[in-house]
Amino acid sequence: MQDAALLVCDWGTTNLRAWALDSTGAVLAARDFPLGAAKLPRGEAPAAFAREVRPALGAEHTPALLCGAVGSDHGWTTVPYRDCPATLSDIARGVVEAPDADGVRIAPGVRFTGFNGRGDVMRGEETQLFGWLTLHPDKARGRHMVCHPGTHTKWMVVEEGRLTAFVSTMTGELFAVLTEHSVLRTSAPADVSDAFDEGLDAAGNGGGLSARLFTARARLAGRGAPPKSAASYLSGLLVGADVAATPGLLGFDVSEGVALLGDQKLCALYARALQRQDVSVETFDGEAAAVAGLWALHCAEVPHETR
Repeated sequence: MQDAALLVCDWGTTNLRAWALDSTGAVLAARDFPLGAAKLPRGEAPAAFAREVRPALGAEHTPALLCGAVGSDHGWTTVPYRDCPATLSDIARGVVEAPDADGVRIAPGVRFTGFNGRGDVMRGEETQLFGWLTLHPDKARGRHMVCHPGTHTKWMVVEEGRLTAFVSTMTGELFAVLTEHSVLRTSAPADVSDAFDEGLDAAGNGGGLSARLFTARARLAGRGAPPKSAASYLSGLLVGADVAATPGLLGFDVSEGVALLGDQKLCALYARALQRQDVSVETFDGEAAAVAGLWALHCAEVPHETR
């Protein structure tokens, strides 16, 4: 295999994705690792990276650029956030050299005052967002809503190529907690489309979510709904409430359309919810955007801060 010019990683809370890139930013090799930042003992990230990630990609001495939760207080080192509104150049100026490793840099996240003034943060999604803008330069004009579904779904407003506002929702985490640790716990897969659609309808305008959630219990205990439909109904209810209520927190009218960016399976669920409301949707691959964003950060001609 051709020698890599750069090793890039989207190192999240639950998973790590890594790519070896050539001198043009093209992917030479890719691997996923169950090395989420929250799963590793504190201080273990540098050793895990050297022991598992570098050898698997044949990049033992290749310069590396990482983004995501690896730059948080439960990752490799805490990299200060950049403030929103933010551009790619703003993010690049916040990249730092990682301690305890040569040639490893870590990108910052972004913080925002929040829809209610209580604050909001992200790490990693902003890199995908700017990668998306790099891949689709026409999107750097005008105003757009970009939704990145996930454990903590991000709804991001982009105006003239700048990230100007965002809201995080705990949709994916709520689904995991409720199906594993609550009265709604179930081992059924979330693959019953009719039940998912029923959940979308039950979400209404997204208000009173706590009361709406109990219907996931009541439809089983009081109406005899099949247990195998429980996870799908709950998924639809949570996604439907997210879609119905969250964009309005940013003053965005979804009738203008929504771009979905990320995991294709999760994007498909959000697309189903949005299209049910007659919202136009475009879906974009999150992995391609992550690679493009990391390469764009690497190429940005700005000085890097050091720790």
